[in-house]
Amino acid sequence: MSSGDHRAHMDGIYRYQRYIYDATRKYYLLGRDRLLDDLQPPVDGTILEIGCGTGRNLILAARRCPTARLYGFDISSEMLKTARASIARAGYANRVTVAEGDATAFDAQALFGRGQFDRVFVSYAFSMIPPWRQSLVPALSAVAPGGRLHVVDFGQFEGWPGFFKAGMFAWLAKFTVYPRADLEEALRAVAESAGAECRFTRLYRGYSDYAVLTKI
Repeated sequence: MSSGDHRAHMDGIYRYQRYIYDATRKYYLLGRDRLLDDLQPPVDGTILEIGCGTGRNLILAARRCPTARLYGFDISSEMLKTARASIARAGYANRVTVAEGDATAFDAQALFGRGQFDRVFVSYAFSMIPPWRQSLVPALSAVAPGGRLHVVDFGQFEGWPGFFKAGMFAWLAKFTVYPRADLEEALRAVAESAGAECRFTRLYRGYSDYAVLTKI
């Protein structure tokens, strides 16, 4: 699927779902709040979210990190309509900036006037990006020296009954969401090639995967 096709596909999915997205996803996108708690950027630091969707995570991160400047981009212009409205309504338009961009080929300098950030995070996006491996190097490259990349996404449900695992995979596939079985391997490889450290944790009996890549 080309970038243009993926953009159109995402806009088609979220043209109407964006209105109920946050109300429904909070019950099963587990691990997002742990990620936000772990960000802890330096004073006056910068945070980038790749695949920011409705802006939910950026708003919560702005509350947790009151001196940080936050940025986010998403491939779906429909989701960004909701994000901009929500950010303005929350009173963070002066600290949170969002733009349209493709995780597999983005230019942070062109989008936001800066090329690297103290913290970069990706929340439940790799499972929705067809060529997701192409997003890994750009994501880590956007992290400033000494900074961190945080990733949370669906796991393989190893600790759950077979019927639950099969049901989850079938249900997620209806929304073109595919948990990445080799996420850990891919992240460790990218970290090693960049001289970064990778800490990988399986949460909630394998429901979610959580990784933190730290640039030395």
